[in-house]
Formats: sequence, C-alpha cells, structure tokens
Amino acid sequence: MSKKLFVGNLDWNATEDDLRTLFAPIGEIEEAVIIKDRMSGRSKGFAFVTYVNDADGDTAIQQLNGQEMNQRKIVVNEARPQKRDRF
Repeated sequence: MSKKLFVGNLDWNATEDDLRTLFAPIGEIEEAVIIKDRMSGRSKGFAFVTYVNDADGDTAIQQLNGQEMNQRKIVVNEARPQKRDRF
C-alpha cells in the first residue's frame, strides 16, 4: 500500500529532483510531483510525494516536517483525498 504526502511551503525554484533528493533516503518513492499553475507553468509552492511503503511515509512526516529545504521550512503531512465537485 502506498502513502501520499503533501509537501507545502516550497521555494518557487524547487524541482522534483530536489524533492527526490530530500525524500529518497527514507524509502522508495513512487512519485514526486510539484504542482504548477496551468497558465504560467510556475510552481504553486506545494507538491505531493508518494512512497511505495506506508511506514516510509510515516517516517518522512516525522523526520521532514519543519525541516529546511532551500532556506524554507517545509510542511509535510499526509495528503487528504481530493474533493471532486459534483455537477
């Protein structure tokens, strides 16, 4: 079972490789995606990192929440399910 994490307060210049470098020592990463604005292509300042193993995700939350990445303290917690509008 995989665990998806929300990573907030990212520096605008952070890359997906930066995320992988920070999160990979904890466990195998399935996906690391920085969310970007559709029009400008600029980072929105947050990302999602998905671990293959739930326990690795829990460890990442404990170890990396509040850590500095590119001189900013990042927020790391479990991602909430996406709300979908019903029409």
